[in-house]
Amino acid sequence: MFVTFEGVDGSGKSTQAELLRDALAAEGREVVLTREPGGTELGERARELVLNGPTMTPWAEAALFAAARAELVARVILPALGRGADVISDRYVDSSLAYQGIARGIGIEHVLELNLNVVQGLMPDLTVLLLLDPDEAAQRSGATDRLEREGADFRARVDEAYRELAARFPERIVALDGGRPADELAEVIRERLRSRI
Repeated sequence: MFVTFEGVDGSGKSTQAELLRDALAAEGREVVLTREPGGTELGERARELVLNGPTMTPWAEAALFAAARAELVARVILPALGRGADVISDRYVDSSLAYQGIARGIGIEHVLELNLNVVQGLMPDLTVLLLLDPDEAAQRSGATDRLEREGADFRARVDEAYRELAARFPERIVALDGGRPADELAEVIRERLRSRI
C-alpha cells in the first residue's frame, strides 16, 4: 500500500510517518519511508533549492517540486510497490495542491494536472492529514526554511487549503487532530489502515 502524510510544518506528520513505518516493519512487512522533496539525489538538491534558495515565482516552485516528485516516483516509489513493499511518504502531491495550487493561487486544477503527469497517475491509497492550529504548528517547527518563514497569513492559507482538499477528496484523505498525543494518534492511524487493507 501507498500511504502519505500531509499537514503544515510542525503538525507531527514526520513523527507519525516514522511510527507507522515501525509498526508495519514489526509485522514483518517491507516498508520504504521517504520524504518530499527528497528521497533521491535530485530530490535532495531540489529540496535545498526550494527550502533555502532564493525567492521564486509560484510556478517555478511548483515545477521544482514536480521534478523532484517525478524522480522519486520513478526511482523509489514505483519499484518498491512493484516488489510488494509498503511505501510511506512524508508529503506528496497534496502538498503542491495546498501550497502552490491554493495558497499561492496557481489553481488546484493546473497543479493537479502537472503532478498527475509527473507521477504517472500514481496517487496514494490513503492520505493522512494532520490538522493543527497553524500558529501552534509554527512554534513546534521553529520556522527554519523559506516556506516556514512566510508568516502567519501564509500558514493560515495553507491550513485552509488542506481543509479544502480533505473536503474535496474524502475517499482518500483522512483528516485527524494533530494535537492528540503521538501514540494515541498512531493507533488511530493504524486502525484506519486496517479498515482499508
